[in-house]
This record gives sequence, C-alpha cells and structure tokens, in this order.
Amino acid sequence: MREAVDDFADHLSRVRDRSAHTVRAYVTDVVSLLDHAVRMGCADLAGLDLAVLRSWLARQRTMGAARTTMARRAAAARTFSAWAHRAGLLPHDVAAPLASPRAGRELPTVLRADQAAALMDAPRRAADAHTPAAAGRTTVPAHPSDPTHPGDGEGRSGAQGRSDADRSGADRSDAEDRSDAEDRSDAATADEAGPDDATEAVLLRDRLLLELLYGTGVRVSEACGLDVADVDQARRVVRVLGKGGRERAVPYGVPAQRALDVWLRHGRPRLATAGSGRALLLGARGGRLNPTTARRIVAGWAGAAGVPRVTPHGLRHSAATHLLEGGADLRAVQELLGHSSLASTQIYTHVSVERLRAAYRQAHPRA
Repeated sequence: MREAVDDFADHLSRVRDRSAHTVRAYVTDVVSLLDHAVRMGCADLAGLDLAVLRSWLARQRTMGAARTTMARRAAAARTFSAWAHRAGLLPHDVAAPLASPRAGRELPTVLRADQAAALMDAPRRAADAHTPAAAGRTTVPAHPSDPTHPGDGEGRSGAQGRSDADRSGADRSDAEDRSDAEDRSDAATADEAGPDDATEAVLLRDRLLLELLYGTGVRVSEACGLDVADVDQARRVVRVLGKGGRERAVPYGVPAQRALDVWLRHGRPRLATAGSGRALLLGARGGRLNPTTARRIVAGWAGAAGVPRVTPHGLRHSAATHLLEGGADLRAVQELLGHSSLASTQIYTHVSVERLRAAYRQAHPRA
C-alpha cells in the first residue's frame, strides 16, 4: 500500500500539477483511509470497497470533522480510487458512488469601507510617529514583530494559492512552527541592522502587504509568492500565479503604487540580503515573507487600527464585496479573484444583498 500512496502522490504532482500543499493534504487523507481499511481487515488495496469508505467518513464525522473537511476527504478518496482503478490496482472505481456532505457556504465577514481605510492607514501612521520629529511627543505603536503581537518572520513561499485541501492541520502546524522560530530572532535581527532602519523598513513592508491584499484581492500565498519582476509599474498591474498554475493579471490602484514605490526605494534595500533573491516582500532577515507570518501581521494591524479582527482572506472578501457594491461586473470580479467557477464569486452578491436588506430594515418605514 505504501508504494501505491507514493505513486499517487507522484501522479498528483506531475500529472495533475497540484501544489505541494494539496498533494500533502490528499496523501494524508489517503493514508488515514488505508489505515482504517487495515483495521477493518483489508489485507491489500484490492480489499477496499464502498463500505470501508463510508465507515471511514463516518468515523471522521464522529471525531468532529467539519463539513468542509469531510467534503475534502471524500474528494481525496474519489480521486485516489479513480487513479487506482486506472492503474490496475482496483478492479473497479469503488468510490465513484461515494457521496460527500455539501460544504456549507457561510457568508464571509467583511470590513466596511471606512474600516478598510483605517486598516490601510495604520502602518503609515505608525511610520509617521516613528520619525525623529515625532519621536519626542508620540508613542509609537508596538509592531507585530513584538513578542506580544503577531510575528514578523520569513520563509520560502510558493506562488500558488491554497486550495481547500491546503488547510490541513499538518500543513499549518509546520508553517507556524517555522514562523515561531523565526519570530524569536527578529528582535535581535532588528538590533543588528539598526532599530530605526529595520523598524521603518518593516512598517513600509507591512503597508505594501495590506495595500496588495485589499487593493488587488489576491490570496495571501499569491502575495507572498510575488517577485519584483511580477509588478508592472507602468501599467499598474501585478502578474499572479494562482491555483492550478493559472496566471492572471490584476490591476492595483494609486495607494498601492505609492506604497510600492516607497518600499522599493527605502524599505526593501534595508532588509535585502544575498539570499533575498527576487522576492518582493521580505521578512526581517531578508528571506521571502512567510504566508503564516503575513496572517499574523494583518491581525496585528487590525488590532492596532481598532477594526474587527480580519485575516488576509477577509481582506480578499472585503475587496470583492466593495467592488460589487461599487457596480463592478460579476465576471470581472471573478477574473480578478482568479475563481475558476462563477459560483465561487456569487457568494459576494449574497453579502451585498444582506447589507442592503439590513439597511432597508433599519431605514424604511414599512420594513
């Protein structure tokens, strides 16, 4: 069975061109399935049948797995079964009739336009407070790299966006452990580089990160995967490599352009090292910014700005909702977000309708 799992992982990576995160998550699910099959008495892969699959999913459910997780694991089982049948390892596709729970589509939490503006402005205000003229009369907000705030680390980041399968616990814990280790050395790194220079550079980086996430609606992994050459400043367009290796061009606005100009002129050179390569966003030690750290940075600045706690994906939701509320075409928003299906984009129309309904109930005398 181990050889079959290895061959399946190779198939996902080489033939299906899935991201490393997706491959790891699917393989983890298949290993769990086969382990359950062995406990049920299956001596080899040929003993796998629909009853075993359903028993495995039922056990996952009793252990408290969410509907989205159940849907992903069922998809992993169907993908593995179909591949094993084509490879001659199963007499027939045993998982073809396997049903999976419909993943619930919760309405995303989004910031209001004024809250988003306050969040975008938070690093700039902190940078202004950090200038020598203001240092004597202003208390500079603690930066997220402070041990009591979200950390400022770095790591290698692929340019591909995360799929639902990318949200596996093993994946997150590996990234967080790596980021935690980097966080502990950030203060020492800043002292070596000069606290004023390093702090200002990180503030400029954070400002650009927020502007890119909200101004373009890109996924956090896509933002962290950007190289300097991916940005066309003349046309104000960024080239993004998203899920499934699909490339798209996303425009950005004047505020993001200003943040980019300042970062490239005054921020990135201060953090860049010989190992920085072409990465656009850098961590405090010069490596590519880690998506886990980027999530912490966003949460930290949300707290500093006094807005509801938000994630990078929440900023993506906010960008899409504000575009639709401003009259953007649904198909255009789909293209900007990199959704392969229009159904994924339509959830934002529900958000706008809910807001309209709330305003109606509050203001209309016949509501």
